[in-house]
Amino acid sequence: MEHPAYGTLRQVTPYASVLLAHNPSPMTLEGTNTWVVRAPGAGDCVVIDPGPDDAEHVRRVADQGPVSLVLLTHHHGDHTDGVEQFVELTGAPVRALDPALCRGAEAFRDGEIIKAGGAELRVVATAGHTADSVCFVADHDEPAVFTGDSILGRGTTVVAQPDGHLGSYLASLRLLADLPPGLRVLPGHGPELPDAQEIAIAYLKHREQRLDQVRAAVRDHGPEVTPRQVVEVVYADVDRSVWPAAEWTVQAQLAYLRERGELRD
Repeated sequence: MEHPAYGTLRQVTPYASVLLAHNPSPMTLEGTNTWVVRAPGAGDCVVIDPGPDDAEHVRRVADQGPVSLVLLTHHHGDHTDGVEQFVELTGAPVRALDPALCRGAEAFRDGEIIKAGGAELRVVATAGHTADSVCFVADHDEPAVFTGDSILGRGTTVVAQPDGHLGSYLASLRLLADLPPGLRVLPGHGPELPDAQEIAIAYLKHREQRLDQVRAAVRDHGPEVTPRQVVEVVYADVDRSVWPAAEWTVQAQLAYLRERGELRD
């Protein structure tokens, strides 16, 4: 799937278009996807994740208005640092799972149906990448799920402690694996994917494989093994530019094994 060019609004479904922020990095892939949700014929739109503190990107997103509502998938700055400027430009209220992120509106609830922009979006709490991570399921023609960083368009999601928690993330992946087949993935980074259920199942399988590799590394190096030592073995096939992020994930993996009683301090 071709990813959108910077500064170009691309229609993905009849109700969802994407603008790619110019903030590429090993952590953000090509950059942050800002989603504009407007059902055919609707006069207003919903914006999911205004993106980083980039005046040009924020203005382009605001120009897609009128914007009736802003929704946040989680608190990380590459998704939220542009919020204050965006609110100044549009006056739109902001809703998130964390009340501290909200502006002029209340926090949403797991399972709530949000109606705006002629669309209906169901909130699915998907803690793990962060404690406040959520996805939004759109049960429309060409149904889809906006996944934030819970599922990426390429690669896998970082789970970094203390905000990230691997046990919660695995539970969230099981929730996504229980979604009906055929929901497109509209992610916070990377290109869209064809089937959320299929991808969630693949993510679960990958995480279990990694956990088995971590268990093997612990057996080989002993309980005093460091996250860096695990990364050098388990992530040897991964570009070294993402090893720092892999080390965060290994810390979460080791904590998960401790929580399960498989590893002692």
